[in-house]
Amino acid sequence: MSTKNYSLGQVGDYEIKQLKVFKTVVDCGGFSAAETALNIGRSTISLHISNLESRLNLVLCKRGRAGFSLTEEGAIIYDMTVNLLESLDAFRVTVNNLNSSLTGELKIVLSDAISLDKRCAFPDLIRTFISQAPGVQLSNDVASMAEIERMVLNDMADVGFIPCHRKLEGLEYIDLFSDVCRLYISTDHPVAALPEDELTDDAIQSLPMVHAGLKPHEAVDELMTGLNLAGRAYFYEGRLAMILSGQYIGFLPEHYAQSYIEEGLITTLTPESRFYNLTMSAIWKKTAQPSKPRELFLSILRDKFASDT
Repeated sequence: MSTKNYSLGQVGDYEIKQLKVFKTVVDCGGFSAAETALNIGRSTISLHISNLESRLNLVLCKRGRAGFSLTEEGAIIYDMTVNLLESLDAFRVTVNNLNSSLTGELKIVLSDAISLDKRCAFPDLIRTFISQAPGVQLSNDVASMAEIERMVLNDMADVGFIPCHRKLEGLEYIDLFSDVCRLYISTDHPVAALPEDELTDDAIQSLPMVHAGLKPHEAVDELMTGLNLAGRAYFYEGRLAMILSGQYIGFLPEHYAQSYIEEGLITTLTPESRFYNLTMSAIWKKTAQPSKPRELFLSILRDKFASDT
């Protein structure tokens, strides 16, 4: 076929249909194999491809006794077809979201202890959200920070709440509040009764320590240097239990530990020097498809924490 002075012009629904047939034939590896996928006969498929080739003024594929194969032009058109159909699907999803009412599902995943932390006001956030979007099914779960990041990045969750040890390129963040984390020890431990001048670095570094089991940020890494990392518990509840056993020391958020301090069960070790700040943040994916439920929840979240600052 000659391409001299040829111009394709506008591409309409008929051409889109032919391109879908063409893509299916290529994906299936030939006309016969595509019959089942397309639910049309081989002669009809052949007619669609011939009409498409005439429309484009290109030979797209070779068929015959040697089998089915793409020409160089056909391979290029196939790649462009894949991109075109993906763009059309993304356009359709976006338009449907923009025109849809507030229905569907909002998936939230939180790190431990955040959902009932009064500073997060998670029950209030739920109450406000459901009052404005009663048709949305809300689900929430608990996971570790790394798992929450993975779920949000892979579109398995809409919004995550995490203790923010790092910031990833593919995520957006709203900082909610900060915690001071200090080093704690059971009051039953003999070291807890030592006067402060006897709590040397060597004495503290000899004690087995339970830690979260993830790579800490720089400030925490410095505090961990030289400590005896002998146990691991990511969630605060497990870490606290190990500290209460009298066999381990460990860092906990001051807010989380406060009631156990008041009960006289744990106490701090060198609180003026061994502490770090940890920010709690809400996260969501930068490039996520439009979602009215997610945008409403984030708007409520921003309003809440903007008014609290």
